[in-house]
Amino acid sequence: MKTVKTAGLRAGYKREDLGKGTRVKYFKKYQKGTNLVLLSPDVAAVFHDDASVNDALRDLIRVANQSVSPVTRPGHNEKSGR
Repeated sequence: MKTVKTAGLRAGYKREDLGKGTRVKYFKKYQKGTNLVLLSPDVAAVFHDDASVNDALRDLIRVANQSVSPVTRPGHNEKSGR
């Protein structure tokens, strides 16, 4: 059975029962431990899941590291990654 999405709450629920809610409640915590990227649709169509994206990027990094020597950019500390 297909459900129909509506703009309001389902019968039996009241907005005041749900509480105020907080926008971006976990944003800072999430931002510290996550590097989330949005793939363009044509790129996303090639990958089945996050593991396949990570595998492809690791392979690319490995090939790039074998092809050229790493370059340290001025003003960036090599140990801290900045």
